[in-house]
Amino acid sequence: MSDPMQAEQAHHGLQAQSDWGWLKDWRASAWSQFAATPWPTRKTEAWKYTPLKSMLGTEWSLSEQPGSATGTVFADWDRTVITLVDGKVTDHGALPEGVSVQLLSKATAEQRARFEQRLAKTLAGDQLFTTFNQALLAEAVWIEVAPETVLEKPLHINQVLSPNANGRAVPVRVMLDLGSRSQMTLVETFASESDGPVFINPVTEIDVGDSAKLTHYHLLLETGDVRHLGSLQAVLRAHSQMNSFHMALGGVLKRKDIVVRHCGSGAHLQLNGVYLPKGKEHVDYHTTLEHEVPHGTSNEVFRGIIGDDAKAVFNGRIHIHKDAQKTLAELSNKNLLTSHRAEINTKPELEIYADDVKCAHGATVAQLDKGSLFYFLSRGISRQEAEVMMSFGFINELLEALDDDPVKRLLRPLLASLFAKEDDLAGHLL
Repeated sequence: MSDPMQAEQAHHGLQAQSDWGWLKDWRASAWSQFAATPWPTRKTEAWKYTPLKSMLGTEWSLSEQPGSATGTVFADWDRTVITLVDGKVTDHGALPEGVSVQLLSKATAEQRARFEQRLAKTLAGDQLFTTFNQALLAEAVWIEVAPETVLEKPLHINQVLSPNANGRAVPVRVMLDLGSRSQMTLVETFASESDGPVFINPVTEIDVGDSAKLTHYHLLLETGDVRHLGSLQAVLRAHSQMNSFHMALGGVLKRKDIVVRHCGSGAHLQLNGVYLPKGKEHVDYHTTLEHEVPHGTSNEVFRGIIGDDAKAVFNGRIHIHKDAQKTLAELSNKNLLTSHRAEINTKPELEIYADDVKCAHGATVAQLDKGSLFYFLSRGISRQEAEVMMSFGFINELLEALDDDPVKRLLRPLLASLFAKEDDLAGHLL
């Protein structure tokens, strides 16, 4: 393609500022790949139901100086916070013992060599906007947790777009290497205080070491004129565990590509997600679980509530490689349409090349159950109250399963205001 996003000038400007030869070559190779890739259309399978017209018409540039913004705050939660405003680290809390954080923008000569080795592991593959992230990457946050380290405090990556971000593309990369037999909670939040068009392009890479345990939250809380197109790539080593929860609210367009690879025998993944578009918003989750070795387990549950004229896409794929015997993998996607104009395109997939496995997948699309609604009405509950409680109940099971109460206390008021526009109705959900 030529340059439909009008970002080539931003790429060349970034290259001119860099004196790191390998990094410039790394970015340049990604730009060449991005520029040579045809722009997705409805004939492009991975983008069939997600048009990218909202990405066009703006000459996207990179932020020079971060603006002023707070981002997401958890009440009554002692945590370590790394805040990024407009893609640049502005606040860095004291790190617990056994944890190190390195920034690409401030790397020393020795750290540059290590960054080169770490970034070289990245495979953009066919994910268009992971390639874009590489081509315009100005900041990467690399977190390393030493083996046998148990973190009592969660680590919070607080990304926020300020009013200065109008018209900006914000590519950021977060890399977490969790040592063997270590344990931690990682919280990634995304918020926006901008009132103009913005484009955040985050990539998260996670490597969960042997017998390590990770609790992970990935919360897309931006609202307004926001385009969020990013990816999460995770590798699970032998006997590791990852419990990952995802949520998407608001914004013009949100697309998240999630790829989790079982590379060590005995690894377990719990992947849950909720998406709640309304108005004319569009949310797209594409997930791929790669079972490459024997004795892996995964359970994936995503639920969506789509209202008004909103649209959602869910594509969940489980790929069982030929050597992945004794695999147990399940996928469930359930959707609730609260408007006759709302739309969901769901596609669960199983691709199995091993013969000794147990796998299942399913998807449902429904509206509010008339029988249950009649039950509420017959007991004096108003239709509006009944619809609010029934809608929230559709996702409440996943919220109640969250391990950390501060996350619940943050999300419940947000969801209450989303489902119930009046305070007396919101009280049913709090």
